[in-house]
Amino acid sequence: MDKIAILQQKIKESQLGGGQKRIDSQHSKGKLTARERVQLLLDEGTFEEIGMFVTHRSRDFGMERELILGDGVITGYGTINGRLVYVFSQDFTVFGGSLSETHAEKIVKIMDLAMQNGAPLIGLNDSGGARIQEGVVSLGGYADIFYRNVKASGVIPQISAVMGPCAGGAVYSPAITDFILMVEHTSYMFVTGPNVVKTVTHENVTSEELGGANTHATKSGVTHFACANELECIDNIKKLLSFMPQNCEDDAPIYNYTIGKETRPVLNNLIPDNAFQPYDIKEVIAEITDENTFLEVHKDYAENIVVGFALLGGRSIGIVANQPAFLAGVLDINSSKKGARFVRFCDAFNIPLLVLVDVPGFLPGTDQEWHGIIVNGAKLLYALCEATVPKITVITRKAYGGAYDVMNSKHIGADLNYAWPTAEIAVMGAKGATEIIFKKEISEADDHDAKIKEKETEYIDKFANPYNAAARGFIDEVIMPEDTRIKLLKGFKMLENKVAKMPKRKHGNIPL
Repeated sequence: MDKIAILQQKIKESQLGGGQKRIDSQHSKGKLTARERVQLLLDEGTFEEIGMFVTHRSRDFGMERELILGDGVITGYGTINGRLVYVFSQDFTVFGGSLSETHAEKIVKIMDLAMQNGAPLIGLNDSGGARIQEGVVSLGGYADIFYRNVKASGVIPQISAVMGPCAGGAVYSPAITDFILMVEHTSYMFVTGPNVVKTVTHENVTSEELGGANTHATKSGVTHFACANELECIDNIKKLLSFMPQNCEDDAPIYNYTIGKETRPVLNNLIPDNAFQPYDIKEVIAEITDENTFLEVHKDYAENIVVGFALLGGRSIGIVANQPAFLAGVLDINSSKKGARFVRFCDAFNIPLLVLVDVPGFLPGTDQEWHGIIVNGAKLLYALCEATVPKITVITRKAYGGAYDVMNSKHIGADLNYAWPTAEIAVMGAKGATEIIFKKEISEADDHDAKIKEKETEYIDKFANPYNAAARGFIDEVIMPEDTRIKLLKGFKMLENKVAKMPKRKHGNIPL
């Protein structure tokens, strides 16, 4: 056999991965192969593979008889919508996708290239963890990957798609990246699996209950997207990338947009007359942003705050919004962490921030206090104080107490703050404030209920509007809701060359 024929045979062996039978088994479980995933993710014909002929170095436990080309991971680069990206795709049909020394070296090489060339890194994870037969070298391989994940954090976007069972060390690399996507019913993430949990804690739990996509999307918040299938997962990766720059030194994307009729009269009637009646902030987002461009992140976790990406006049922006339709939009531990994480990503990659405010305060109660609402609420405060990207706030209704400060107030560095006429900016709601301020007058009154109602009305007249704050300069303009989109288009355009210099330091110390 001549050299060209040998090469062709080796390429064929590499592309077959773990063999046709195991590939067929992968398909029967509703899963694509590692190579199919890469082909669907990247623009057709652009993938350039690196390390195709790598094999493992283990010679113990009979491993020397199973030298499979590629060693369970496909690595290389290509383009998505014409933009350079680096990708690795683990192959579960080869030793369960387990990480060996050479498997790790291939991933590390791709990560280094991504950082050196300033392009996003995408990991398609499908791994049972460290390869037991290799002992400490496989553990060292994980540490090499973790170290580069941290070095790359805030330098290039890092996206992890969990496409199968990931356990042990395999879950920590995705956890350090910017966004995690999981596939329902076929992907799992846990440090220790159900069998170990049963042995140690005597709990009976399934893989799906312990670490399935829906569990991590709703309970833990580990995953940002729970996708119905692998095609939806890959599509969401492409959507995510469309809102991001290539690296921290690039500006956020701006697409062609033709200015038209930008008023949105429907917004004038969106806020209910009853201050305690909820409404859906996503309806506001849909009217403000370019049509059908909002991509919600962490949709099913901490639903009292909404975060996500959208286009505004073709400009990529990040949105953080209280959700009155869920827990009245109150801030709690989970929503504060969710918002803070998203804000820090946008700031790291020069994506302007729009903050929509309707917040009655922080959630009270022993559960919140004992689990650290103070330090967790401070995370959102810290993130918005730290952010230097263009930041615009719109107060639609309530902005009470410390939550007013936290939600991108003028005092913590917001560039422009607008308020609708329905905005209420005060230390607390009318009822609670009345009982404190007018306690003596109420107690001395013959008709307590009538006096409370009278004083509530007095308090509402004083604070249930944005004009006191506007008189102080804390609100730049009180605007009609229908003009919100116009104001934002002009505001972000004005701020596009914003420069902010921070004090010299190694890094801050966010309250983790």
